[in-house]
Amino acid sequence: MATEGADKRSAFLLKIKADRQASFYSTLILLHPLLRSMKKPFFFCLTFCLLASPWTLMAQSSLKSQPDSLPAGMFANPVWRGADPWITKVGHLYVGSRSAHNGIVVSRSLALTKPGESKTIWTAPQNGWNRSCVWAPEIHFLQGRWYVYYAAGESGPPFIHQRTGVLRSANEDPFSAYEEMGQLYTGDHPEDPYSNIWAIDMTLFEYRGNLYAVWSGWEKQEKTDATSQHLYLSKMSNPYTLTGKRVKLSSPVEPWETGGPLNLNEGPEPLQHNGKLFIVYSCRESWLVSYRLGLLELVRPEGDLLDPASWKKSGPVFEGTDKVFGVGHCSFVKSPDDKEDWIIYHSKRKTDPGWDRDVRMQPFGWKADGTPYFGSPIPAGQPIPIPSGQR
Repeated sequence: MATEGADKRSAFLLKIKADRQASFYSTLILLHPLLRSMKKPFFFCLTFCLLASPWTLMAQSSLKSQPDSLPAGMFANPVWRGADPWITKVGHLYVGSRSAHNGIVVSRSLALTKPGESKTIWTAPQNGWNRSCVWAPEIHFLQGRWYVYYAAGESGPPFIHQRTGVLRSANEDPFSAYEEMGQLYTGDHPEDPYSNIWAIDMTLFEYRGNLYAVWSGWEKQEKTDATSQHLYLSKMSNPYTLTGKRVKLSSPVEPWETGGPLNLNEGPEPLQHNGKLFIVYSCRESWLVSYRLGLLELVRPEGDLLDPASWKKSGPVFEGTDKVFGVGHCSFVKSPDDKEDWIIYHSKRKTDPGWDRDVRMQPFGWKADGTPYFGSPIPAGQPIPIPSGQR
């Protein structure tokens, strides 16, 4: 982000601070959910958000040019500008999703390190619960169709209306038409749809013949977005219906996931390997260099996923360095030949508080005890061998 943009952003924040008689950090906390999805100078986006409905979210920037000096068969981080990266592999195809211009863009590519072609598959309606604030969509291939899970809601501040919705494709083509399947219920009283509760970052996974959803949410609906976030889990009867009550799996309580102005557990992603099930999630504040990853592990493969006692927590399992800042919100894929495991994540571009981020990826391994070993984030510009089997 340019210095001029940063100066204007700071000036705008100070104006909000004076108007609301709030501290600088309180203002950041207040605006946290909005800014997490923005890719260009915040002052422009917020002004547009306040003056127009729905506002336009900034699109992910084009692929960052790789250094000319890279040897053949190598690439370097960052791979492109953006945040909340989601990529899944189906057959030989890598399919990704992102929010842009108050809608959802889907991409497909034969190469993991290149975004390939893209298409806007959905734009938020002018009216309705999901008319603005489209965040962190994830596309999943289930039962012969593509399903896209996203957060959206009435704009703020405060940003207290985020709920989770789902779209379904017409067929197995990720670029086909999509229909809205409605808002998912993520509260504690399924018999009362009006009691729904704030929910973002939903993802799905299958385990031992059952379908589950895990997401980041609040314990109860609040009047402020300066509210702690927890991880919740629920079974699903189909890709667009949660079954029964949600179960709280994780809260930000460990020393390495607390200590800042707002404690968060968000961006959960399932990871399975050799019969073991993990949920990797982001914690600490997304706008600070302390953003990092934690790990939940199902203690016994046959354990009850809906029993919080079946899980154990450890961390941080991946965090920033003096060269790579605030790593988080990851996804996992195999290399084209399925021989390597890769983590895709975003990081801050500067140490200053804010949400100016880019996307990175690197291979990871496994420890003797079967848990993932992510190592340290690879610095920008350092040559990395392209994924095994990529041409």
